[in-house]
Parts: sequence; structure tokens; C-alpha cells
Amino acid sequence: MRDYVITVNSTVDVPKEWLEERHVPVIPLKYTIDGETYTDMEGLSAKEFFAKLREGKMSVTSQVNPEEAADMLEPFVKEGKDVLHLGFSSGLSGTLNSMRIAGQMLEEKYPGSKVIVVDTLCACLGEAMLLYYALKEKEKGKTIEEVAQWAEENKLHICHDVTVDDLNHLHRGGRVSKTTAVLGTLVQIKPIIHMDNEGKLQVIGKERGRKKSLNRIVDMAAEQAKGYDNEIIMITHGDCLEDAEYVAKLVREKMGIDNIMINNIGTVIGSHTGPGVVAVFCVGDHR
Repeated sequence: MRDYVITVNSTVDVPKEWLEERHVPVIPLKYTIDGETYTDMEGLSAKEFFAKLREGKMSVTSQVNPEEAADMLEPFVKEGKDVLHLGFSSGLSGTLNSMRIAGQMLEEKYPGSKVIVVDTLCACLGEAMLLYYALKEKEKGKTIEEVAQWAEENKLHICHDVTVDDLNHLHRGGRVSKTTAVLGTLVQIKPIIHMDNEGKLQVIGKERGRKKSLNRIVDMAAEQAKGYDNEIIMITHGDCLEDAEYVAKLVREKMGIDNIMINNIGTVIGSHTGPGVVAVFCVGDHR
């Protein structure tokens, strides 16, 4: 069996050190804010980035192009390894298509090599959750095809339960309609969002007040996770650690899970959610 690596996009939004410890290469997206272009995970810190958004600066993201993707994957293929890429949802970015084109280019250039690209239909720590378990499958000695099949069969069990302060950033990025974004302008009305089975963000409800919205996303996760053995719960936030820690406390109380990862949302995904986003990720019956 040929050796293989599992790669991801920077939109997994876990600490770089976490990925480095697990030898997971990253193909990053980029963003432009205040006239400067940065590489996700390498540019501004979360504090610096969200400070600019709060000042009213706009952040525009750009997808990976096929040539960039091929350049980053080629060293692994060149040394005789296959590649399993767990890609950022096609429902949110054209990056997935670029990764597939890059894979085809490399398979043609290096006959006998395999570059398998899985559309995770996930984003942020949802991608990370799928990666977490895929790495465990690899550790069991599963082949690249077996892990890819596992990812395909389980990706829609990765639940994303999200609340944002408002929907204006998602609207500006083209992720929700103008009509939907009006919800976000209502005083103290906090939208509840999830990732649907097409890998797109959908507003599925609203709560009056921040605390109620945080309680709601944990209640959703607890319901979805019934009957599933969650080794870890992941929580992301847009520079609002106190709220994320409150959510973690609720997770411990309502789901009985102590293994919790909390991390700032990345700059690319954060460009669309804005500051104040909080999301819970778990494995569950359905999204």
C-alpha cells in the first residue's frame, strides 16, 4: 500500500500547531482587507482582524486557483505519496473545484499516483471534526480509498450549529440574501444558522437576546448528538471568548462531554460571519 497524506484547506480553523503535530499539510485561502492581501493562518491575528471589521473595514476572500493547489500538492506526489484532500464546502467556495482540477493535473503528470478530493460540505471546525476522525481511521491502517469512503459516508453527520450577532457580513459576502439579512438588523434578534446538506449556510430560526441564542445552539447539538459517541466537541468564536466559554460550560452540563476544543474562527470564514459568531460542532444523526 502506498503511503498517503491527508490535506485540508486553511478553513479548518484549528491552530496551526494542531495540524503540524498531526502532519497535516494546509492549502490556504487568502483575503484582502484595508488594501492588503494576507494568507489565511499566516496574516493578521484574530484580534487584529476583528478589530478592523469592527472599525467597518471590509474583508474580501479569494479562492485557491488550480495552479496554486497543484504547486502545494506536487511535492507529496513527487515523492511517491498519494493525497486525500478534505476540501472546504463547494456550497461556499469554488476552491473545491480548483482542488479537483489540481488533482487531475497531478495524476496525469505522475501516472500511478492518486489524488482523491472529498467535498466535505463542511466549514470551519466542521471540516476539522471530519479531519479529526479521518486521521483516526488512517491510524487504524485504513487505505486512502477506505478513509475517503468513510469521509463520504459520514460528512453529513457533522453538525454545525451557529449564531451570529447579525447577518450583514454574510449578506455582503453573498452567503445569504438581502431579505434574510434584514433579520440581522432587528434589535436583539439573533439569527440561528446551520449548514445544510448542500454545504450552504441557512438561517433556520432566531432568538431574542444573546444568551438565548447561545443556549439554543447547544440544545440543537445535544439533540443531534443523541445516540452518537462524540469524543470531542468543537466550538469556534469570532473574538468573543467569554461567550464561547459559556457555551462550553453548557456543553459539559447538557452533553456530559469534557473534551472540548475552543478556537477563534479563521480570517477567511470570519470575513463572512463577522465578529461575535459562535458555533458548536458535533457528530449527530442529521444536520
